[in-house]
Amino acid sequence: MGRSYKEIMNDITTFIFDVDGVLTDSSVHISSTGEMLRTMNIRDGYAMKAAIESGYTVCIISGGSNDGVRIRLRNLGITDIYLGTPDKVETFKEFTELYSILPKNVLYMGDDIPDFHVMQLVGLPTCPQDSSPEIKEVSKYISHKNGGCGAVRDVIEQVMKVQGKWHLHYNGKFD
Repeated sequence: MGRSYKEIMNDITTFIFDVDGVLTDSSVHISSTGEMLRTMNIRDGYAMKAAIESGYTVCIISGGSNDGVRIRLRNLGITDIYLGTPDKVETFKEFTELYSILPKNVLYMGDDIPDFHVMQLVGLPTCPQDSSPEIKEVSKYISHKNGGCGAVRDVIEQVMKVQGKWHLHYNGKFD
């Protein structure tokens, strides 16, 4: 019997997220000009920013490519954004080698088949509640939240609480 996901959370230094189905609810709104618009959860954004401010590495690896998504993520302070990625495993290996990150220290959240192989390489594979069955099967933690509805906030907050870092972002006041 392996370690529980809560025990593994003690080892996490790096978060990697897919976009569509994880940071979004998998919906795409198509404008009359053909532009595809996505919706992201503001609380997920807050959590990613809090993680960066607390010294965690946050990375995005997505097969999709959208300038609006890139701008939103950069505004949160995320610098490692890989969009339009055909091979997530190759990108994952390049990213972890670049920063000397051990795969066991990575939490990866994906939702569908393109995430399957990279999720097998990380210490803590996770997914939103509404992920595909194959991804749920390989995940060590399945969020109670759906993609785009706080699943990212859920995993970041849990890791930071386990490591005693979440309190740094809440002073008990609502300023």
